[in-house]
Amino acid sequence: MALIAENKKILEFLELVGRLKHVKRTGWVICDINDCESIAGHMYRMGLMTFLLTDENNPTNLDRFRCLQIALVHDLAECIVGDITPHCGVSPEEKHRQEDEAMKKIAELTGIAGDRMYELYKEYENQTSPEAQFAKDLDRYDMILQAFEYEKRENTPKKLEEFFSSTEGKFKHPFIKELVNELYKQRQEFECKTLVNGNA
Repeated sequence: MALIAENKKILEFLELVGRLKHVKRTGWVICDINDCESIAGHMYRMGLMTFLLTDENNPTNLDRFRCLQIALVHDLAECIVGDITPHCGVSPEEKHRQEDEAMKKIAELTGIAGDRMYELYKEYENQTSPEAQFAKDLDRYDMILQAFEYEKRENTPKKLEEFFSSTEGKFKHPFIKELVNELYKQRQEFECKTLVNGNA
């Protein structure tokens, strides 16, 4: 009976997590982006980016698996509280309180695995490890990459400048800094090309 009860909780956990596949990220909704990404889509690409760490671009020997785990759990609370942004009128303290409460509820459903997820979530929130700081870089980078993709898709250069401004100078890891530079270069080229074509 104990196993049945445990499996029932695991199913509840999986259904909660499944919500993230359908919840759109608030920032894009506010900017009237059609067919915008889900929270799960954002975390998925962050997770894939951890595979790009190599011996050459990982001089501080970050634990790649830990980076992947943090990427996969960092927004998990949003399956209960939603994607709360500064535009939502919720104070940072209240946001953290709601998300922490949600993560505790999620952790209760999955026992030891839940304890592990909660620990990784707190590590990310408090930025207490190099891996958590790298995951923060991934979070910001995926956001500006996504913003650039929408600008290209809609042929609207600079439309989503606020996302670039909010992250400028905040990237720490050398590999991600290189990717940021490449993204800025391509974005500048896109803007110039659009101006030349008379579409801006």
